[in-house]
Amino acid sequence: MSDNNPYGGSFGSGGQYAQTVQYGGGDRPKVSLGEAPAAADLIKDTTTATFAADVIQESRRQPVLVDFWAPWCGPCKQLTPQLEKAVKAAGGKVRLVKMNIDDHPSIAGQLGIQSIPAVIAFKDGQPVDGFMGAVPESQIAQFIEKVGGKGNGAPQIADALAAAAEARAAGDIQTAADIYDAVLEQAPETIEAIAGLGEILFEAGDAEGAEAVLSRAPDDKRDAPALAALRTKMTLAAEAAALGNPAEFEKRLAANPADHQARFDLAMIQNARGERHEAADNLLSIVKADRTWNDDGARAQLLKFFEAWGMTDEATLAARRKLSSLLFS
Repeated sequence: MSDNNPYGGSFGSGGQYAQTVQYGGGDRPKVSLGEAPAAADLIKDTTTATFAADVIQESRRQPVLVDFWAPWCGPCKQLTPQLEKAVKAAGGKVRLVKMNIDDHPSIAGQLGIQSIPAVIAFKDGQPVDGFMGAVPESQIAQFIEKVGGKGNGAPQIADALAAAAEARAAGDIQTAADIYDAVLEQAPETIEAIAGLGEILFEAGDAEGAEAVLSRAPDDKRDAPALAALRTKMTLAAEAAALGNPAEFEKRLAANPADHQARFDLAMIQNARGERHEAADNLLSIVKADRTWNDDGARAQLLKFFEAWGMTDEATLAARRKLSSLLFS
C-alpha cells in the first residue's frame, strides 16, 4: 500500500452461496469498458491554506478528487501519473487536486487517513467517496465515472456495479449476486465485484465461502482496499464473537462509567451486531476521556471500523466528523 508510511495501517469469488444466495444463474447483463473523453488540463497542487478554495468551494461546482501523497511513497509515484492521465481523459468531469502530506499533514489527519496514496472525492463541499492504494487505471476510470457522472455509450462496469449496489440496498440479494457474477465473467479482476460477492456470503453467515471468494483475487490485487475492508470486517466479527455477552459489559459500565475496557469490548460487540453509531460513540467516549488509554487504542480501533464500514458509510462520516472535532477543536 505505501512505503514506510508514518501513519501506519491501511486505509484504506465460487461455490454455492449460503441461505437464499445462489451462485450465478439467469440472464446476466453484459458489461464493457467505453472510451475516454477528450483530455483537459484540470490538475493543480494545494496547501492547507488554499484547501478550502481549491477543494471545498470548487467541489460545489464540480467533483474534485484530492490525491494525498508524499515524496517517500513509492505507490504514490505510480498512482499520480495514472490519476492525471485519467482526469485529463475524463474531459472535465472532475478536477484533481494534489496535497503533499509531509508539507501539509493537518487535512489528512482530520480526515483520519492512515495510509497513502489516498484519493478522496469531494462534492458539494463534503467527502463522498474514495479509495486507497495504487489501483489499476481501469479502476481509476470507473471511480471517475462514478463520482463525475456516467457516459452515454454502452453499459459500463461501473453502471453494473452501481446496479448491484442498488439491488443490495433494496434487499434483492440474489439480483446483486447475479450482477457481480456477470461483471466477473466480463472482467474477472474487478475488485469491487469480488468484494461484493464476498460480503454477500459473509453477511449470509458463510465465512468460509467469503474466504473462497476473496481467494479469487489476483495476487497483485489481494491487498486492494475493498478486499482489505472485507477482511477487516470478518476479523472484527470473529474478535467480537469471542468476547461473550454484551450484558456483562453494560453491567460493568453501569457500575463504573470509566471502565474503558468494558466500553471498548461493548463497542466491538455492537459493531458485530450492526450497531455502528453506538459502537463509534463508545469509542469516541474513550478518546474524549483518555487519549492515552491502551496506547490510543480506542482511536486506532475506530479507524479500523472506518475501514470495515467504508469511507462513505453514514456511520463513518458521522464518527469521522466527531473525531475531528475532538482532535482538532
